[in-house]
Amino acid sequence: MNYKISDIEKSFDGRIVENLGNNDYVIKINDKEHQLKIINMNAKGIEFILDQQYHTAKYLETFTNEMNLVIDHVPITLNMNTHFDEVVFKNSGGGGTGSAQLALKSQIPGKVVSIAVAEDDSVKKGDVVCTLESMKMQVAVKAHKDGIVKNLKIKEGATVAKGDIITDLE
Repeated sequence: MNYKISDIEKSFDGRIVENLGNNDYVIKINDKEHQLKIINMNAKGIEFILDQQYHTAKYLETFTNEMNLVIDHVPITLNMNTHFDEVVFKNSGGGGTGSAQLALKSQIPGKVVSIAVAEDDSVKKGDVVCTLESMKMQVAVKAHKDGIVKNLKIKEGATVAKGDIITDLE
């Protein structure tokens, strides 16, 4: 999986290479293998030993593509997929031959947290239309083309299923 720390320009690839049992793992970060032992993990955070050094990570907030952590008393924002917005945008009708598509559809089930547009508003391709929350993560749903908002089908606090129409863009 591709990761990026907000203050560091480059991203890195991390994955589990081998589960050695008893909470011991061999992990690979950018082609370098490391020894990882998980000491304790719960809903608040994780204690672990990485290459024979003790570390703690406390979870602060988690969104669809970002996680805010405090690792060894240093706040860090971790982007778990640096191209997540592009993936959601493409799958909601953006890019390709989707410009003829009127309906902007939800690509995830979730609760409508906020709505950034109103009926008859003009939007540009990529503008945020609404924000959905799913599994305590938030994702911005963006316009798949330039247009005028027509038939807005959502309300704050309501839920949508994957594939539900959010609005038409004419």
